[in-house]
Amino acid sequence: MTAMKGLEGIVAATSSISSIHAGILTYRGINIDELAEHASYEETAYLLWYGHLPNEEELTELRARLSHHSALPEQIIQQLKMVPKDANPMAVLRTAVSALAFYDEDADHTSKESNQAKAIKLQAQIPTIIAAYARIRDGKEPVAPLPNVSIAHNFLYMLSGEQPSEIAISALDKAFVLHADHEFNASTFSARVTVATLTDIYSAVTSAIGTLKGPLHGGANEAVMKMLDEIEVIDHVDSYIEQKLRNRQKIMGFGHRVYKNGDPRAKHLQKMSYQLGMLQGDTTLYDISVRVEELVTKHKGLKPNVDFYSASVYSMLGIPRDLFTPLFVISRLSGWTAHIIEQLDDNRIIRPRAEYIGVDGQKYVPLELR
Repeated sequence: MTAMKGLEGIVAATSSISSIHAGILTYRGINIDELAEHASYEETAYLLWYGHLPNEEELTELRARLSHHSALPEQIIQQLKMVPKDANPMAVLRTAVSALAFYDEDADHTSKESNQAKAIKLQAQIPTIIAAYARIRDGKEPVAPLPNVSIAHNFLYMLSGEQPSEIAISALDKAFVLHADHEFNASTFSARVTVATLTDIYSAVTSAIGTLKGPLHGGANEAVMKMLDEIEVIDHVDSYIEQKLRNRQKIMGFGHRVYKNGDPRAKHLQKMSYQLGMLQGDTTLYDISVRVEELVTKHKGLKPNVDFYSASVYSMLGIPRDLFTPLFVISRLSGWTAHIIEQLDDNRIIRPRAEYIGVDGQKYVPLELR
């Protein structure tokens, strides 16, 4: 046996959910460009869960079910009010999702139909958890979800307490589509490993959230936003990036293990960043981002990934920086749960081997002789 660090290049299983081939990302065989331009997030989630795009009746039913489940059990609201105000929002979300299982009488049922129903319930409730905690820590009461609106619309409304603009809703909805799934990324693989033991879907999603919390997976767009804040104005970009390059410091938001010629999702977020800047009459974040991209691509040959322009998009939507990764959870939840369901369709516990590199031939030494 030869170990492959990080399992790079290892094919761990077959999947019909998403693929990355020749730099093209597809969901159920549909190019991400087509979905980003034409599909809502709800359509995309349905596609991931059920294997085909919904017709009008199916989409209406899904939206009704999401609306029905969007309110939280009162016990979860009370739990959020007991959390320290400076807690990491991903830790808060991880704990709240785990606790949701207490209030679901079907939590331990693992049939496909039951897990599909719980996927819809989780998809509805996770945005409410994030928005509720964001308001509670600011000393405000949570805002109840609106009936019969999109997930993107509801999240922005619950976060601010005000009706969002159509372009803001559209921008966030498209971001959700672009982040919904990405083959066997670290958090998706964690979810599959966890559910392969035949545990419940809440445990698997909690495992995925814990994995995404790590800065090498989630959090890159937070780091990008920190960089944009530090640069502050367009005239500072060149000196800032040149210093980073001289010091051989990593510039977040560039490069990707599976994309050698650029992340296909980045161009859609770049367009949204520009549109939001124009709408608000201030394209500073967009202009800084474009100049950073020009310099990094010129000097390092790296192109932006999905995290780079999502930072300015989320910031212009008024979303606090430490909610960027929880926002990722809202979107990736559809992919995680689709993979959980697929894993259980033909399950075998995931139990790889390790290449032992320790000492051989040691003998036990009695305690009195050590």
